[in-house]
Order: sequence, then C-alpha cells, then structure tokens
Amino acid sequence: MQSRQLLAIGGLLSGLGVALGALGAHGLKTLLSPYLIEVFNTGVLYQLIHALAILLCGLLLQLKLSSKSQKYFALAAICFIIGVFCFSGSLYALALTSIKWFGPITPLGGLSFMLGWGLFVYAALQIKEVKQ
Repeated sequence: MQSRQLLAIGGLLSGLGVALGALGAHGLKTLLSPYLIEVFNTGVLYQLIHALAILLCGLLLQLKLSSKSQKYFALAAICFIIGVFCFSGSLYALALTSIKWFGPITPLGGLSFMLGWGLFVYAALQIKEVKQ
C-alpha cells in the first residue's frame, strides 16, 4: 500500500471518527442505554487511535527506509485498517442494532490491532538509518 493511500485512509478514518464521536455524544444519548453508548464510544476511541497510527505509517513510508521496513510498516497499516473495520465496526453495529452476533467479531479486530503493532515494532527495529 502506498503512502498516499494510507494518508488518505488515515485522514478519512480520523474525520469519520470525529463525526461518530459527535453522534455518540449528542445524537444517540436518548436512543441508547448508557452501556451501549460506552460500547459505541469505545469503537470511536480505537478508531481514532488507529487512524493516527495509519497516518504515522503513511508518513514513515515517505522516508527513504529499507524495503524491509517499508514492507512491514505497510503491513502494519493494513492490519490497523482491518482492525478498525472489525473492532470498531462491530462495536458500532452491536451498539446500534443490539444484535449479539456482532460481538464475536470484535476480538478479531483486536487481534488485528495487536498484530499491526507487532509489525510496526518489527519495522521500526529494521531501521538502520534514514537516508536523505
């Protein structure tokens, strides 16, 4: 995945996270229980954190790093994107529909986030020196 794409996706997920946060804070208070609002807001929090991580990966791909580092930063970003859709998306769906079968999808997103952070660390450890 290219830096430009990751920056666009990270920006899109960040803006969407802000909009969803506002929806949760203002639009859903009368519709959902406090517990489901908390579930929804957990999805927003993780989406925003990982949208920033995607942006960071996109910026790191702008540097002249080794191909190995670039490969693993790109893979980390893909894991973060999958994690947002599985983790945050399942929490949004669970909160808005109360359909319980969305619940088992959430841990898959969490695993994707953890794998992404592992790949991020590995990529960072592969950096020898940033070339100008």
